[in-house]
Amino acid sequence: MKVIYNYAAGPEFRDSLAALSASQLDVAVCPESEDARFFELLHDAEVLWHCLRPVDARVIDAAPRLKLVQKIGVGVNTIDLERARARNIAVCNMPGTNSRAVAEHTLGLMLAVLRQIRRFDGDTRRGTGWSWGAERQDRLGEIAGRTIGLVGMGGIPQMLAPILIAMGATVIYTARAAKPHLPYTFAALDELLARADIVSLHVPLSDETRHFLNERRFAQMRRGSVLINTARGALVDETALIAALDEQRIAAAGLDVFDKEPVTSNNPLLTRDDVVVTPHIAWLTRETLQRSLDVAVANCHRLANAQPLLHRVV
Repeated sequence: MKVIYNYAAGPEFRDSLAALSASQLDVAVCPESEDARFFELLHDAEVLWHCLRPVDARVIDAAPRLKLVQKIGVGVNTIDLERARARNIAVCNMPGTNSRAVAEHTLGLMLAVLRQIRRFDGDTRRGTGWSWGAERQDRLGEIAGRTIGLVGMGGIPQMLAPILIAMGATVIYTARAAKPHLPYTFAALDELLARADIVSLHVPLSDETRHFLNERRFAQMRRGSVLINTARGALVDETALIAALDEQRIAAAGLDVFDKEPVTSNNPLLTRDDVVVTPHIAWLTRETLQRSLDVAVANCHRLANAQPLLHRVV
């Protein structure tokens, strides 16, 4: 079975993928930057292991033998589900495989913002680490004692919440409905924004949630609060975010995702000292890749044997 892994792979993971030939899987590693090669490989591909590059109609139509698009992760907003359905191509995801990695990265961004790690790293490397302006002390802080608002309460925030509690934070959350079995306070979104010192986003992207964090909602946030986004960039109106930072309605942001990806070098968020950024890699750890590979391989074998697929979306 011919499979495309449409992402970069380090040497160890490449070896793991190459070893799959023993189980009749011919996996071609094709980084997202290799566009021409990707479309060549699509001619014969039966399975596409998809990470971030959108699987749009052009991709699907270039793959006449394609039977399965396997999302390496959870969100399928980057896949043209209607075109896949029309072609009778199965689409599957793998909930839970990256939850721990994203939860830990979210915590890392919170700490990086509160402790201004990006700025102090640059100061120290430039030789000015012991001569920075004392006014910055006023914005150095800890997790303990803060109220952290989790927008969404799926697998990732449920893994993150007890860690935050153990560090001394108060956790509140909002979701489509309260989850009475969880030991955290449910709040409507407006209330959460008004109460939280840190707002962390954990909801999927849909027509309903696109740019839901807009000018009106930034105005509702507690002055001096922090935004963390490891979910989807388009949840946030970036123009409104920049205005909220400029006007000091919020103090800082930690972003792993952007409205347009890859983020362009002229995005003003990249030049700000009050924003910590990473390139959509919250999910990416060796452990996540191994858990993901287990599911992806299992679904290839299920496909070959006409068995029900795991976590089928379409």
